[in-house]
Amino acid sequence: MEKITSRLSTNMNPSSDKQSEPERHASPLGGGYPPAESSSIRMEVVDDQIFSMSDIDPILDAKMRLVNQTMDEIGWTNFHLKLFFLNGFGYAADSLILALQAVTASQAALEFSPSFAYALNVSVYTGMLVGVLFWGLGADVIGRRFAFNVSIFCSSIFAIIAGASPNWIVLATFVGLAAFFAGGNLVLDTTVFLEFLPGNKQWLITLMACWWGLAYVIVAAFCWPIFSTPSLTCAVSDGCIKKNNMGWRYVWYGNGALVLICSILRVTVIRLTETPKYLLTKNQDAAVVEVFQNLANKYQRPCSLTIEGLQSLGTIESTYGKARYGLGEFWAHIRGLFATKQLGISTIMIWASWTLIGLAYPLFYVFLPDYLATRGAQTGQSGPYYQWRNYMLSSIAGVFGPVAAGFMCNLKPLGRKYTMAIGAIVTMAFFFAYTAVRTSAENVGFSCAISFSLNIYYGTLYAYTPESLPSAHRATGNGIGVACNRVMGLVSSFVAAYGNTSSSVPIYAVVAVMLPFEPYGKRAM
Repeated sequence: MEKITSRLSTNMNPSSDKQSEPERHASPLGGGYPPAESSSIRMEVVDDQIFSMSDIDPILDAKMRLVNQTMDEIGWTNFHLKLFFLNGFGYAADSLILALQAVTASQAALEFSPSFAYALNVSVYTGMLVGVLFWGLGADVIGRRFAFNVSIFCSSIFAIIAGASPNWIVLATFVGLAAFFAGGNLVLDTTVFLEFLPGNKQWLITLMACWWGLAYVIVAAFCWPIFSTPSLTCAVSDGCIKKNNMGWRYVWYGNGALVLICSILRVTVIRLTETPKYLLTKNQDAAVVEVFQNLANKYQRPCSLTIEGLQSLGTIESTYGKARYGLGEFWAHIRGLFATKQLGISTIMIWASWTLIGLAYPLFYVFLPDYLATRGAQTGQSGPYYQWRNYMLSSIAGVFGPVAAGFMCNLKPLGRKYTMAIGAIVTMAFFFAYTAVRTSAENVGFSCAISFSLNIYYGTLYAYTPESLPSAHRATGNGIGVACNRVMGLVSSFVAAYGNTSSSVPIYAVVAVMLPFEPYGKRAM
């Protein structure tokens, strides 16, 4: 270990032998590594990394710190700004598919008269469950770039086709396929963005969740005028045919086309290369340096990282399975999420958080149009105009939840964990208050408040998850967490059909406070 630490210092600063003793081992990239006499690399970490891998693979740990420092040296560029917007499209695509099936299901059901009205909800969550597992593991095996470029494009195609469905079964099939690709993309957006970000901008992962809420605003903008037009919708199932019920189809066509445009922009504007941290875990040191040198040259930034500097640290061995494309690789990524006791506890608690919030979120958001219609009728403001106006307002409020979360999680007293806890507790209060709504103003106000506070929690959890997982296994761990969420989304379909959707007690607030890692002010590995 002393050898690795010494190399890390001298390779980053060739002139170190000319410096005075106190400065000899300081890296020009900042962060200062300990002298070669140090008994363990572990001594370098502890304050600037979320967790250390030095006990498991000191070479991986040392190389990852070197890459993090290079990212900090290059800093924020227009490339990162493009990633924020184009990755945000992927966030929006995921929630867009969820929202589309929710807002169109009732009109499509009037036309097709299905035996199980919540089949689309089952289909969309099944598709997202399978998709997030498939693409999550795939991103750790074959890389982030291919999945990033393909997933959202395929989702848009199937979304457009869904609008032309001739019956309920075909509609459910294409909704599920659109969800399969969109759900997988959700894992990649945070992973790709995080693996290029300098440390002082990691809070943007939380802010990026505002794109999730923006998708609901887009859907509402389509639905409000279309579903308020009698000639485009049916009021009852009798006589409801395609000709006089084109509204829900137009919503699918329009939003699918929008996602298609976004997917084309992602390929043509960003021209994404593979992420440097993925390349690093696969021992492609030359490719890592090439990515950073190209970025530095394009934006005229310094980059001190060299191939010799990385290769002299050794070869990473802890990120592979015995069979690259078999079960051995899968189990290697699972084991990597439990490499240390603390990391294992963190992984389990993250998955528990996703599971618990997975019931509350869809019971509110997926069935929000039904809530608003029911409450509107009770308060004297019934009809499509008021229903979709209120949906638009609550969706706009939801956009600002992650904005508030991005500000809160960057405050030292709060950090990520307490931001999530506050969002959960406030949401609980508004959930209970919503059951007592008696006026139209209360209906709008409380639905907006829930939308805002729930997205504080959700946006922070979306960021906390990839930040607190090791890079080599990040997409797998993130994918399983979101998959737990999708399982509960499936449960919500049956709760809505046979149970009570009125409120949920956020046990996840307690789980948030108990999470072992606090990413505030620290670097993701």
